[in-house]
Amino acid sequence: MTDPHRLDRQMAFLNEADALKGVTRHNVLMDRSRPENVAEHSWHVALWALVLAPDAPQGCDLARAIAMLLIHDIVEIDAGDHSVAVAHDPHEIARKENAAATRLFGLLPPDQGARLHALWQEFEENATPSAVYAKRIDHMQPILQVFLAPEWHEDHPDIAGHTLTEGRARRIAQDWPALDAHTRALMARETPPAGPLTARLAFLAEADRLKSVNRATLALHGARRENSAEHSWHVALYALILAEHAPIPVDTAKVVTMLLLHDLVEIDAGDVPVFGAVDTAAIEAAENAAADRLFGLLGSEGAPLRALWEDFEANQSPEARFAKSLDRFNPPNQNLMAGGGSWVEYKVTREKFDAAVLSKVAAGAPILADWIAPKAHAMIDALSQS
Repeated sequence: MTDPHRLDRQMAFLNEADALKGVTRHNVLMDRSRPENVAEHSWHVALWALVLAPDAPQGCDLARAIAMLLIHDIVEIDAGDHSVAVAHDPHEIARKENAAATRLFGLLPPDQGARLHALWQEFEENATPSAVYAKRIDHMQPILQVFLAPEWHEDHPDIAGHTLTEGRARRIAQDWPALDAHTRALMARETPPAGPLTARLAFLAEADRLKSVNRATLALHGARRENSAEHSWHVALYALILAEHAPIPVDTAKVVTMLLLHDLVEIDAGDVPVFGAVDTAAIEAAENAAADRLFGLLGSEGAPLRALWEDFEANQSPEARFAKSLDRFNPPNQNLMAGGGSWVEYKVTREKFDAAVLSKVAAGAPILADWIAPKAHAMIDALSQS
């Protein structure tokens, strides 16, 4: 018998995951404007795994590695982030992270929670080809975030260099010599050789700018505006958790990949609030120009990613319809946690919500529309009477 509260439990986990956006890391954004948070880092490393997939080890399941990276740091909601630059007790960290994993994955339905907990443990144990690839990405991305930046943070090059040569990434020279050589050239302020790896890293460095694109939606129970990178992580996590609710079976990995990519064009075109005034033609032109530039950074390797973005935009395939529905389903859940959130700012009525959001969710995920409708309507009605 299906658990009638299954979706409630899944949403409890996904709403709790919002807290990862408030956990800061030692790394800073490449423009040095602020510290990075763990949610946007999790999005970025998943994107790194996707783009650097030609260098994945034999036997790696790319979809599995990306799923690992989406959840690998979820335990930091309870356990916090631990910089490689600060001495710490690894046994105490492991104890805290295991307790966090038990609590957080325990929010999910038991079967799903057990699968994700096992996936997280697989990443931690670093023994399978998929986990090895995900770990390499997680170790190298912060180092390259330092050395690919236009201007280096005062003390970060020393930390990153030590991590590469003597710390947790020291095996990269043996396991991924091309990436190691490229990184060492950057460290020495030399120009790495041209080639596919250089283009991939240039694209991934440019993607860092998505962390500075703010959205209308609020995060952290209304504490601040969400940015498009952490939104992309969160909605990709939605896909991982909620794929079973698609009206027809979908390729979950394809939905996740679409959502990792779907807002990249906002680096150039900006975010468009769903309840704001919209010039559709101008937005489409700006986003297509952004897609030309951004995916063009990858040369011929950008074509399949561009095709996935276009698939999402066309909203015709089962995966695109479900991904589009998730993209509209995520913000109202955050508004509910924020006591109305952007609904207050835009004076949203039931009619506006149903037309702009609920109908779009229902088009690709009717079960999710039925779940959110009474909750959103009750909140919107209460706001209109206050």
